[in-house]
Amino acid sequence: MPRRAGSVVHSLLTFGRRFPVGAVAGVVLLLIVIVAGLAGVFAPHDPLYVDFLKLGSAPSAQYVLGTDYEGRDILSRIIYGGRVSLQVSVLSVLLGSTLGAFWGVTSAFLGGRFDIISQRLVEIVMSFPALVLAMVLLVALGGGIWTVIVAIAVTRLPYGVRVVRSVALSVKELTYVDAARAMGASNFRIIARHIAPQCFAAYVVLATAHLGAAIVIEASLGFLGVGITPPTPSWGNMLGGVIANTYKPIWWLVVFPGLAISVTVLSFNLLGDALRDALDPKLRGR
Repeated sequence: MPRRAGSVVHSLLTFGRRFPVGAVAGVVLLLIVIVAGLAGVFAPHDPLYVDFLKLGSAPSAQYVLGTDYEGRDILSRIIYGGRVSLQVSVLSVLLGSTLGAFWGVTSAFLGGRFDIISQRLVEIVMSFPALVLAMVLLVALGGGIWTVIVAIAVTRLPYGVRVVRSVALSVKELTYVDAARAMGASNFRIIARHIAPQCFAAYVVLATAHLGAAIVIEASLGFLGVGITPPTPSWGNMLGGVIANTYKPIWWLVVFPGLAISVTVLSFNLLGDALRDALDPKLRGR
């Protein structure tokens, strides 16, 4: 166990030296996850508490990032909203990318008519803009955090199919796959033991890169009023609620939630790029 722990630390240090920007982005994301996960510890106030004496109050010593039009602390709502936004994005990406990866591997292995029909279905789903498709699904399924997760997952699914399928198509032509088939291995065993593990790197990079997109979709849905239902705070409905109250909102109600979204999405994108370069065999030896 100590040797394994040392190997993990060595790998992380090597990654940090080779990809310092990605490592910094990973540290920022880790801090965001810790603060959001321990929201009850870090949030200075109850996110739903209304201070009628401080409606729309500017940043001050009592409320560091100010209050909204209902007298609720912006900092506390950003911290608690981060928990909701991260939960929705992570679960939706895991669900969509995982189902898409299984679909892609199966489609590549079976080929023939199944592969053709699968790819036509994927193209139909990809023809819809992600935000529009998520909105249509939410209207059909109704509100709630799990329906938001499912709606966003559907928008991520075709990308998982396309990316993992392309990797699986090249892997299934390798010699050891033919050897396993010649030895009488079942299709399930070939997929599970010989093809799927070789697609894992592509899956990790895809999932990491799509976490940022999922946060943007969740924020957009909340902004449009069809995402997470208030008063539960999320970064999207914090911005949407501001616009709904006034045409020209006070600056701290827009800047701080928008900054939280921007930093998180940028960190996910930078980490995804670093992981892609680290896991790419063509770049691994450089």
